Amino acid sequence: MSVTDELLANNDKYAANFDKGDLPMPPGKNVAVVACMDARLKVGDVLGLDEGDAHVIRNAGGIVSTDALRSLVISQHLLGTTEVILIHHTDCGMLTFGDDDLFDKVEENVGSRPTSDDFEPGSFSDLEGDVRKSLETVRSYPFLLHTDSVRGFVFDVKTGKLNEVT
Repeated sequence: MSVTDELLANNDKYAANFDKGDLPMPPGKNVAVVACMDARLKVGDVLGLDEGDAHVIRNAGGIVSTDALRSLVISQHLLGTTEVILIHHTDCGMLTFGDDDLFDKVEENVGSRPTSDDFEPGSFSDLEGDVRKSLETVRSYPFLLHTDSVRGFVFDVKTGKLNEVT
């Protein structure tokens, strides 16, 4: 049995007891979270969120990418969010390579090299510095309605603690 088949069996159990079908579409806490996709970071548990509380936008590194900004625009303009939380974490894989390293690996594996026109890897060497960069990106993005309540954090994967970056 594949992992996907196991997960589908888990879904059958979940769906049998599902009672959240009446939640409204806008998030109940009016907050959007941009976080890293790392499997050690369970955003709902870290922040004490339930289904329906927040929009959670995840990608490698918790980068405020073009797509993350697109999602934040939709979240604010159409679904009423007014706060943004950014979460990076310690021991992040994005600290372990440079953008060209990834492009080299892709070229080695598939025979052609991507460029920044294909995608921006977004690797970084300074964890808190990248949180500050992400904060500035969100706060200065002209298409967002609410940029006054944007806060950034580093999640410590060893302690479970969120540490604010100012």
